[in-house]
Amino acid sequence: NLVLDGVDLDVAAGSVYALLGPNGAGKTTIVNILSTLISADDGAIRVAGHDPDTDPDAVRAAIGVTGQFAAVDNLLTGEENLRLMADLHRLGRAEGRRRAAELLERFDLVEAARRPAVTYSGGMRRRLDIAMTLIGAPEVIFLDEPSTGLDPRSRRAMWQIIRDLVADGVTIFLTTQYLEEADALADRI
Repeated sequence: NLVLDGVDLDVAAGSVYALLGPNGAGKTTIVNILSTLISADDGAIRVAGHDPDTDPDAVRAAIGVTGQFAAVDNLLTGEENLRLMADLHRLGRAEGRRRAAELLERFDLVEAARRPAVTYSGGMRRRLDIAMTLIGAPEVIFLDEPSTGLDPRSRRAMWQIIRDLVADGVTIFLTTQYLEEADALADRI
């Protein structure tokens, strides 16, 4: 079965590019290809100037991915989740602690930092998930339906986080099924 055909995307650095479509349209498949999780059968791809097939490590070093479902470990505290990511990025103990503290502050999670993630609300878990993505200071972030399941207040907070990331020069590739979200955030849809 042909899943994707004729896809031609050009995403400007420091912008929000929204891929809008219903469930089953192939949005997550595109993210999986661009983030090196699966290979494309054909075509030419560049992510942050690198080819995912010939230089997947360079692509992975330049990107962060937040999937539809939070990659948070429920048994760990918010701070421990961030420090684990710092360890995986080989930041070193002092730098990892500094970066975790900075992100806990930025995402308004300081008070909850020492509580197990299982006690977090959906919005808090989503913020922690994005903070974990930012540990490695990626140039490009893939946000795959980041506001699915969030209440309106948490959704607005998520939108502000995205705007702040772009203001810092990060490129956002956003998949969504919500026209309102794409319209509110994207430079291109």
